[in-house]
Amino acid sequence: MFVHVETRRRSVTQWATLLLVLVCVASFVALALMPPPQRISFLLEWGTIPANIFDTHEAFWRQLGDAALVRLFTALFIHVAWIHLLSNLLFLVIFGLPAERTLGSTRFLSLFVAGGIVANLVGALTLAGVRLPIIGCSGAVSAVLGAYAALFPRARLGLVLPLGLFLEFVRVPAYLLIGIWVLLQLLFSYAGPSYGAVVWWTHIAGFLFGMLFALFSRQAIARRLRG
Repeated sequence: MFVHVETRRRSVTQWATLLLVLVCVASFVALALMPPPQRISFLLEWGTIPANIFDTHEAFWRQLGDAALVRLFTALFIHVAWIHLLSNLLFLVIFGLPAERTLGSTRFLSLFVAGGIVANLVGALTLAGVRLPIIGCSGAVSAVLGAYAALFPRARLGLVLPLGLFLEFVRVPAYLLIGIWVLLQLLFSYAGPSYGAVVWWTHIAGFLFGMLFALFSRQAIARRLRG
């Protein structure tokens, strides 16, 4: 497990990360309880299916007003594999809690949602015409990691290693854990039924969006910390 060691305490209540975790878990449980035919119908209805969102024969800007784009949002909270869900939530908690403390809960929630939508949008654009769904909040978590990298470029995280009967605590650069995240997502990309380039590009888009979001939020962050 990973533990982030804080250097100072804040009394402001954080609710966004917890809310996102609860929604993702509740969605996963509800989906798991559905009969298989209903589950498949749900995935096809609320997942991001590039062919249903973008028509290569129609003007792109005209399609941006289509109500089907809501699937870019709903797909963020759909997971069908528990290991995919747990890996997303683990890294969301590790990097999301300190990022939320700095950004504030409302701005952090905006980062997650907007970053996830942009990531899914890029995935849909790169595979226009594909009829298999893009699901999961990996793109949104990538946005959180990008924001963390921009906010804490020299941060180190605590890593608890099991060594025989003992637990050893070491501090490692945050970029090492971000690298582990990248490896995990590559594994999911090539092990998944339809992914590969889709997941890879959604993660790149999410990470870059998160970095830009944090950089453009610097003045707001400074005002919030002063206040």
